[in-house]
Amino acid sequence: MPPRGVKTGTRRARQYEHIKQSEKKRGVSAPRAEEIAARTVNKERARSGEVRTRSRTSSRTREQLYRQARRLKISGRSKMNKAQLERAVDSRKS
Repeated sequence: MPPRGVKTGTRRARQYEHIKQSEKKRGVSAPRAEEIAARTVNKERARSGEVRTRSRTSSRTREQLYRQARRLKISGRSKMNKAQLERAVDSRKS
């Protein structure tokens, strides 16, 4: 069952099921797989602005984005602001 606030049949519900199945394949127990899936979906919902409030850890700081950009070898990262880093990191990851 997806986390509260996620309607059945939506993209987030499918993401939840996919993550849960992936964790089970890795050998994680069913309750733990559900927890991991729910936390992941909730964090993504917070990052994308789908929820009214978000935790302090769900939004990424410029420094976190900069470190991700460095790992992904994105050029020009030192001159980018937070929004530019976020776009660059997200486009490289997907």
